[in-house]
Amino acid sequence: MKYRSRTDIVSQILEAANGGATKTKIMYKAFLSYAQLKEYLAILMANGLLDWNTTEGIYKTTDKGNRFLRLSSQMVEFVVPEVKGL
Repeated sequence: MKYRSRTDIVSQILEAANGGATKTKIMYKAFLSYAQLKEYLAILMANGLLDWNTTEGIYKTTDKGNRFLRLSSQMVEFVVPEVKGL
């Protein structure tokens, strides 16, 4: 697997949590260790991008998190270089 930026990892976590997901589901979909997952979940919740639903026991992407996903996908269109000759 290629190296990923923090933005890529955050985007994968937020996509995995869209509609609700457990820690395990997020961990496997974002290809993270449990230690990495705990660190990222704390950061995302502190910044209001992810919400913990205590009654259901799942994480959900917030509206702010969905805005982040839209913006990061738009940024990728400008940053990723085109590969010629392939």
